[in-house]
Amino acid sequence: MLKSYDVIVVGGGHAGCEAANAAAKMGSSVLLITMNMNTIAQMSCNPAMGGVAKGQIVREIDALGGGSGIVSDKSAIQFRMLNRSKGPAMWSPRTQNDRMLFAEEWRLLLEANPNVDFWQDMVTGLIVEGDQIKGVKTGMGMEVFCSSVILTNGTFLNGLIHLGEKQFGGGRVGEKAATGITEDLIKLGFEAGRMKTGTPPRVDGRSLDYTKMEIQDGDENPSKFSYWNTTALEKQRACWITYTNNETHELLKEGFDRSPMFNGSIQSTGPRYCPSIEDKINRFADRERHQIFVEPEGWNTVEIYVNGFSTSLPEEVQMRAMQSIPGFEKAKMFRPGYAIEYDYFPPTQLKHTLETKLINNLYFAGQINGTTGYEEAASQGLMAGINASLKLQERDPFILSRDEAYIGVLIDDLITKGTKEPYRMFTSRAEFRILLRQDNADVRLSPLAHELGMIDDTAMALVNRKVDATKELISFLRKEGVTPESANDILENKGSSKLTQQVKCAQVLVRPQIALNDLELMSDSVRLKVNEMRATHVDVPEQAEIVLKYEGYIEREQEMASKMKRLEDVKIPSDMNYRSMMSLSSEAVEKLTKIQPATIGQASRVSGVSPSDISVLLIHLGR
Repeated sequence: MLKSYDVIVVGGGHAGCEAANAAAKMGSSVLLITMNMNTIAQMSCNPAMGGVAKGQIVREIDALGGGSGIVSDKSAIQFRMLNRSKGPAMWSPRTQNDRMLFAEEWRLLLEANPNVDFWQDMVTGLIVEGDQIKGVKTGMGMEVFCSSVILTNGTFLNGLIHLGEKQFGGGRVGEKAATGITEDLIKLGFEAGRMKTGTPPRVDGRSLDYTKMEIQDGDENPSKFSYWNTTALEKQRACWITYTNNETHELLKEGFDRSPMFNGSIQSTGPRYCPSIEDKINRFADRERHQIFVEPEGWNTVEIYVNGFSTSLPEEVQMRAMQSIPGFEKAKMFRPGYAIEYDYFPPTQLKHTLETKLINNLYFAGQINGTTGYEEAASQGLMAGINASLKLQERDPFILSRDEAYIGVLIDDLITKGTKEPYRMFTSRAEFRILLRQDNADVRLSPLAHELGMIDDTAMALVNRKVDATKELISFLRKEGVTPESANDILENKGSSKLTQQVKCAQVLVRPQIALNDLELMSDSVRLKVNEMRATHVDVPEQAEIVLKYEGYIEREQEMASKMKRLEDVKIPSDMNYRSMMSLSSEAVEKLTKIQPATIGQASRVSGVSPSDISVLLIHLGR
C-alpha cells in the first residue's frame, strides 16, 4: 500500500517532469506515476528543444527554477540562436539534443530530489468526493490518496495511432493508450474533445548520402539555455538540409486514397503550423519543393529524425517517396511515421493556476489542455506544480501576466480564448515581446522564483550581479565619449553619418548600423571595459547593448503594460450574474458566463466581448 502524498503527478513526459520537480522543490511530497519508468522525459517527436518563441519559454522555465534548460544543456549536441538577423525580441535559442541522454538527465534530476517518489502503473480513474480530488485508482487495482492531482497525460488518453489504413490503440508506437480518466472526467461534468498530431519516419544515418545535402552547423560561439551551472558546448554535431521534389510529391499522392488524413479516418484537428507532408503538398500544390531537415538523434547513434516529413501514409508509400529525396536514395527506415489522435479538455475549464474550475486541487498541464510542443507542456507542468504546492501551503497563487512572460501569454490565451486546434507559441502572440526577450528571462523572473523558494540565494545573487553589472556598463557608455577622429572611418564604412564633434558612446550605439563591437574599435576605454565585463558576466555586454538600442521601444511597451495592469487590477466577483445585465450583448453574456474571467483585463480578451461590453461591466462594478 502506497502512503498518502501531497501531490500526485500522472504522466512522466515534459509536463509531468516539470510538475513533479517544481512541487517537490516547493516542499511537497510527490508521487510521479508513469506507465513506463524507462520512458520518463521521452522526446516522443523531434530531438530538439527551443526554437522561435519556444526558446524563450525554456529560458523562462530555467529562470523560475525548472529543469528543462539544465537538462537541455547537458544533453545538447548542437546550439543555434535563431533569427539573429532580426531584432532581439525575435532571437530564439534552440538545441539539438541526444534523445537518450535527455531522458537520462531528467530522470537523474528527479531522483536527486528526496521529495519525489515513483510508481510504474496506469492511472485508470480519479477518486473524487463532492468537488474535491482525493486520489487516483490504478490499473493494478490500487487506490493512492493525496491532496492534489496534476494530470499530464500527453497523447495517451484513448490514443489511437493511424498508419495508412491500419489503426491501433497507443499513446506512442509500442506503448498502450491510457483509458478510464477521460470517462471519469466526463462523468464529473468536463467537456472533452479530440486532437491529432503526427511524427515523421526515423532512418539509418549510415544509409544517407550527405554530400547531396546542405550542411547546417551550430553557432561558432554556442551559448546555452540555463543561467545556472551548465557549460556551453565545445564540440557539436552537424545537421543537414535537403528538399522534396516533384517526383516525391507524385509518389506521395499515389497513397492519398489510403491516407487517414483524406479518407475520413482522422476526424480531429492537427497542428496548423506543423502539417504532415501530405497536407503540405495538398495545401501548397504550387510549391515545387519543401525543406527536409536531417537531424541526428544523439552523439553516438546512427538514428536520424527526418524533420519536415511527418506523415501517416502507408509505410511502403513513405519509403518510396523518401527515397526520391536527394541523399535518401538508399535510405533504410528504422520506423515509419504515423498520426495519433487523443483526448484533450478545452482549457477554458481551468483557472489561471491551471486548477480546474469544477474540481478543487485537480490540475491539468500539457497536451491535455490542447497545446503542442515540449516547451509549452513543460511550462504548464512547472506552473501547475508550483500552484498545487502553494494552495496546499495556503499561500497566494502564482500567476504570470502577459507582460511578465511568454508563459503568462500561453496560459492566458488557453483559459481565456480556448483552442480548437493544437496551440503552439509564436512571438506574434505576445503583445509585449520586446519586454519578453530570451536574454532577460532571469532578470524578469528569478526574483519571483526566489520569493517562491524555487531558486536559492546563490542563484539570486548571480542575477543581482548581472543586473548591477549591466547598469554599470550602461552608465559608463552614457558618460564615455568618442571623437570624430576615432569614429568617422568606422562610421563611414558602416554607412552611418560622420561625427562633427565628440559625442557620448550611447548616442553612437543607438544608430541602427552600429554595434557594441564597433564602439570597441573606436575606443580603447570601451574595449577594456567591455572585456572586463565579459570576463565575469559573459552576457552583460549584449544585455546593455539591447537596453540602450531599444530603450524607447522598451519604455513604450512598459507604459502600455501599465495601462493594461489597471484593467487587471479590477477584479470580477466569481458569482457575477452576467444574465442580469440587460446592456450586455447576448454573445458577451454567453462567453463571460462560460469563461468566468477573474478580472476586467481578462474579460476584455474574451473573443466576442466588445469595448462597450467592458464599459457596461465597469459601470456595474462602480468604476
